[in-house]
Amino acid sequence: MINERFVGFPLSPTRNDETNFYNRHLTHHRRLISDMASSPFFHSSLTPKPRPSVIRPRGNGRYLPIIKCTSSTFDPSTPAAKHRRPAVENIREEARRLRSADAAAAGQQFSAKYVPFNAGPDSSESYSLDEVVYRSRSGGLLDVEHNIQALKRFDGEYWRALFDSRVGKTTWPYGSGVWSKKEWVLPEIDSDDIVSAFEGNSNLFWAERFGKQSLGMNDLWVKHCGISHTGSFKDLGMTVLVSQVNRLRKMNRPVVGVGCASTGDTSAALSAYCASAGIPSIVFLPANRISIAQLVQPIANGAFVLSIDTDFDGCMKLIREVTSELPIYLANSLNSLRLEGQKTAAIEILQQFDWEVPDWVIVPGGNLGNIYAFYKGFKMCHELGLVDRIPRLVCAQAANANPLYQYYKSGWAEFKSVKANSTFASAIQIGDPVSIDRAEFALKNSNGIVEEATEEELMDAMASADSTGMFICPHTGVALAALIKLRNSGVIGPTDRTVVVSTAHGLKFTQSKVDYHSKKIPDLACRFANPPVEVKADFGAVIDVLKKHLSSKNRKH
Repeated sequence: MINERFVGFPLSPTRNDETNFYNRHLTHHRRLISDMASSPFFHSSLTPKPRPSVIRPRGNGRYLPIIKCTSSTFDPSTPAAKHRRPAVENIREEARRLRSADAAAAGQQFSAKYVPFNAGPDSSESYSLDEVVYRSRSGGLLDVEHNIQALKRFDGEYWRALFDSRVGKTTWPYGSGVWSKKEWVLPEIDSDDIVSAFEGNSNLFWAERFGKQSLGMNDLWVKHCGISHTGSFKDLGMTVLVSQVNRLRKMNRPVVGVGCASTGDTSAALSAYCASAGIPSIVFLPANRISIAQLVQPIANGAFVLSIDTDFDGCMKLIREVTSELPIYLANSLNSLRLEGQKTAAIEILQQFDWEVPDWVIVPGGNLGNIYAFYKGFKMCHELGLVDRIPRLVCAQAANANPLYQYYKSGWAEFKSVKANSTFASAIQIGDPVSIDRAEFALKNSNGIVEEATEEELMDAMASADSTGMFICPHTGVALAALIKLRNSGVIGPTDRTVVVSTAHGLKFTQSKVDYHSKKIPDLACRFANPPVEVKADFGAVIDVLKKHLSSKNRKH
């Protein structure tokens, strides 16, 4: 940890006394800000709190909050009081005890509602988040709209400090990367209704060797959203959706369970969060089209799993029909609540760069809710003054399931669904994406690009990345293959700060990796395959094989 402090220059006895005074104030103030920001009382007034002035050093230096105090109101020698909760009390009970009527009333200054997606200013149609509704009256998509004017009562500096203060804490529910942004997600939900596994806060991995070796880039990053509770980014949205269902059931609304169509990751996230809350989950899966590692998750979590002889689009059609007839809550990304959780990954990226905006963010796209979620997260940060711009977005699709790519290449002339063919990137094997309008909006408003990757390109990209220390999923391989194309064409420059979003953990796709390295995939050269070498149990034979291997490695380097 860097120990920041003020120093006088040039040093003198008088200057040292002044320096020590400011350092005492700075140390105490840091403790004070941390304690306040993680407390439920941080929002205990409708009037914005006095904010500390800020010095921002040049380069990538951290913000240093400085508070001006008088000796009558501030004693730098007295540390902030810390009280550990009673041993018999858990963190949810602690949060419940600390709430007060004033704090609860303060929380009501922020609100959100459903509105028709991309509705004009004259639209008066809206719905409470406590209603079970997925489409507008015209049949279009819905969006969650926050009361931006209420959020703007606090400036960007305030929100940056608040969000940063919650990272790494266990205070309920702010230890979650999603719920640390609660005011921007579901501001009106009672913290006691939240269902969370402290998801999010995922690693932003510096892909140093892959960037330099394969792309000539020194600022390439991979956001490992798959390092989460169930091994995919779907946890970010599912904690929000299941929390809202938990709230509805406590309000005695007629919701008997939650259902989804899935190619794997959605069902894993849904079943895990429902199991945590004791809510029945129902999963429609396309038969024989997902990995065993993905199939076993909803089964292990106690979901009622239907293996249906159709593809994802067929499952999606069935679940929409079922949820319109039975009181089963729909959990697919047609439901806008999911996107509220997913957008927090964009905010995390900005936090991890000390609120500096990357040049590019590349997201794999299937049902296309995620590309809009990232746009929404970046856009909110820009609109509320946390950053001064948004990055350019790239949506990467598998060539075997590329309706958005074809729409983009037509100049956004006409969208046509496609019959999705089999792809190793099974989670994005979708030919008729629900969120096509959202994706188009996000890309047009971020000067975005759509790129595609063949099966060979995505598998080679995955294997090449794995050989530099990563262990990624095929969907991330799609995004990396898109990056390689854009880098080779000069669209993305060698010094552009670029983030590739990794959507699932590589351990869910070990069979595809085994097949690749065994060179058992028809019509693929598998040029980065690294199969084990069979050798006799003989010292001389082992030495010969090792010498040959090491010699070839030295020639390459």
